[in-house]
Amino acid sequence: MLILCSSSNTRAELLRKAKIKFIQKSCNFDEEQIKSKEPYEFVTLASLGKFKECMKCFKNEDIVTADTIVTDGEKILRKAKNKEEAKQILLAQSGKKIKIITSMWVRFKGQVFGRVDETIYEFREFEKKDLENYLNSNEWVGKAGACMVEGFCKKYIKNVKGYESTAMGLCIEELLKIIGEEYAY
Repeated sequence: MLILCSSSNTRAELLRKAKIKFIQKSCNFDEEQIKSKEPYEFVTLASLGKFKECMKCFKNEDIVTADTIVTDGEKILRKAKNKEEAKQILLAQSGKKIKIITSMWVRFKGQVFGRVDETIYEFREFEKKDLENYLNSNEWVGKAGACMVEGFCKKYIKNVKGYESTAMGLCIEELLKIIGEEYAY
């Protein structure tokens, strides 16, 4: 069975919707140790670090790890630590173009695959009342850039280039190219 090495409910839901049999387990990796400020390098190092830890934990199983970041083109918009930080991060995206970058590592039948995918969104200005409701809902907790393209941000999408699954944390379309029907149910 495929092991999703992530505690993300969103990634698990993506696998379920794709009808992929999996179990969800995590290994510890502290991404705070990564010093890079460059978005592609940071997300690749984070997902690779998780992958290396999980390869130690799960010696022969097929595994997938991923990490996702949001960037406004200038800086990485990480997971918000509190509501005020989430508000500032979301305001940095309102009416602007952002990139959501996901790096994925897969060990499948002994072979290792690594990918970096991006989805670019252009948002309309967020309405103040909607933003406050979203912040009060706490749905932003644990989300890269406090961004939820399948939820709050959806109605503000002006343009999109790329897969929604990439923006949600795991590019299912590319994962399926690697594992095929092996874990389909």
